Amino acid sequence: MKCVLDSTVFFTDYPVDGECYTTPSVVEELVDLKSKCRFDLLEAAGLQVRTPATEGLARVKEAARKSGDLPVISGTDCDVLALAGELGATIFTDDFAIQNVAAGMGIAVQPLRQRAAKKIAWKYRCSGCGRYFKNDGECPVCGSNIKRKLK
Repeated sequence: MKCVLDSTVFFTDYPVDGECYTTPSVVEELVDLKSKCRFDLLEAAGLQVRTPATEGLARVKEAARKSGDLPVISGTDCDVLALAGELGATIFTDDFAIQNVAAGMGIAVQPLRQRAAKKIAWKYRCSGCGRYFKNDGECPVCGSNIKRKLK
């Protein structure tokens, strides 16, 4: 089985096997000794570090925009999702935003220590006047903050 590993895998002792991949941005997040050692062990066992294609990143950002997760998804999250989509692989992660975007893209996810996330749809509501908008920011009507809420 092909799998793409998010940084969560390197902070735990979760067993992984098969054809494993990760991204350079995930490797950059590994700063403590335990996660670096875990990376070295997995790399010695065949873990490959790959950069996703640019067109895959565009698909991820569009899916994150549609799901409402674009404001909270990081560049590393986008890389992991794009690589999994490119390889047809399962993502190993506990990150709920990644899981939500992956569900919208049809990418399989394997949660590690958490329950699997349910698909979530977001709405954006002004904290001042209560109007709904398509994204967060400042309300053009009253100037208050627009906040993300569950639908």
